[in-house]
Amino acid sequence: MKSQALHGHLDALLLSVLEGGALHGYAIIEALKSRSGGTLNLPTGTIYPALRRLERAGHVESEWSTVNGRERRTYRLTASGHRALAGERASWQELSSTVGRFLGTDTPPPATT
Repeated sequence: MKSQALHGHLDALLLSVLEGGALHGYAIIEALKSRSGGTLNLPTGTIYPALRRLERAGHVESEWSTVNGRERRTYRLTASGHRALAGERASWQELSSTVGRFLGTDTPPPATT
């Protein structure tokens, strides 16, 4: 899946991945890939700027740590991030319900004139 198709939804996906606990960047990328069945194989050039944007917005906090001699930046949700994720979920439900009325398998209602 192309990152352009995710426009407007990447932040929600990242917040959702971090809801399970703190992760470093590569683990976030792998979680997206795993949870999507391999469909979301996004490059670091897409993920890291989004994480920095979420951090500037106060939805994510990060800290540096050293693991096996390598420095890693670990990200975790803040209280604001949890609230933002709840809002994203509500917006997604509304959007998917509305779009489903057009693109779903249900027969559309007859047009009235």
